[in-house]
Amino acid sequence: MADTQGIRQQASVAALADAADGSRTPMIRLRGISKQFRKTLDFAGRLAQRLGANVRDEIVHAVDNVDLDVFQGEVVGLVGESGCGKSTLGRMVAGIMPPSSGTIEWKGRNIATLPAAEAKAAKLAVQMIFQDPYASLNPRMRVKDIIGEAPVVHGMVPSAKLDTYLDAQMRRAGLDPAFKRRYPHQFSGGQRQRIGIARALAVQPEFIVCDEAVAALDVSIQAQILNLFMDLRSELNLTYLFISHDLGVVEHLSDRVVIMYLGRVVEAAPAEDVFASANHPYTQALLSEVPRISGRKRAFSGVKGEIPSPLNPPPGCHFHPRCPHAMPICREVAPALKEIAPGRISACHLNDQA
Repeated sequence: MADTQGIRQQASVAALADAADGSRTPMIRLRGISKQFRKTLDFAGRLAQRLGANVRDEIVHAVDNVDLDVFQGEVVGLVGESGCGKSTLGRMVAGIMPPSSGTIEWKGRNIATLPAAEAKAAKLAVQMIFQDPYASLNPRMRVKDIIGEAPVVHGMVPSAKLDTYLDAQMRRAGLDPAFKRRYPHQFSGGQRQRIGIARALAVQPEFIVCDEAVAALDVSIQAQILNLFMDLRSELNLTYLFISHDLGVVEHLSDRVVIMYLGRVVEAAPAEDVFASANHPYTQALLSEVPRISGRKRAFSGVKGEIPSPLNPPPGCHFHPRCPHAMPICREVAPALKEIAPGRISACHLNDQA
């Protein structure tokens, strides 16, 4: 056990050193990434528009001009309330959906301009584990097909050696290979999530996006899956983008934490700095809700107000309608992400005053 903990600490230190070293090329680099979803008017809407009605296409601003670097061996926790755009960002990183604007680089090269063979390899190197371990599995396929289809299709393993390969992937994910002819409904929630992990590992990825990967599981099963993630990180030198709204899980797992609010990154820093002294008022509000033994008698309350609609985000700082420190400039000018300390960035006008 001590050896495993030492390996984890070494991986964390190395990842943080890479993040602090501007000369190192990140594994994943996002620059100016935005994603809008447009709902166009139907026939009746277009007719009403021609007759003078004030109706137009609806645009959801899911992700708004996000920059993010993730270095090899690092675990980056992506945190925010439901609807802040973190899952959409994860899907763009995983190549499931294209960005509306901005660039995604894999090891310093723009994925959109890579030759076909290299682009395919880059997409295989980034895999995703989804929140719902049942909805993400095909109920008509046996486990052996769910896990084994992609390696065969992409020529990673010949059909003659598939059974041996499947057995190894299932054992690595903590599954009994004797169950590979079963269907997803014959497994528990934790076992189904392990199937999703084995499916992702079967194509030998280097980078894994975990989208609320333990949110639907019981607490005891969550601990098992989190420990599995850390063991796989040490064994396979994996890099994670870990998306979650559970700050306790993020604190346990992450080297660096990125906070999102209504499509924008508002703060990013090493995990210990965020939990010791959060800078942005939104981060402070989120941390105030985390249960602590020392504050068990305190009455907990959620972040005041409701998150605005991404159909019509507020001008200036998106958080100003809910911020207890809002100033006139917050309602007019969006604060830029600025370095407030080595390795720490935040987007708040209060930092300009300080």
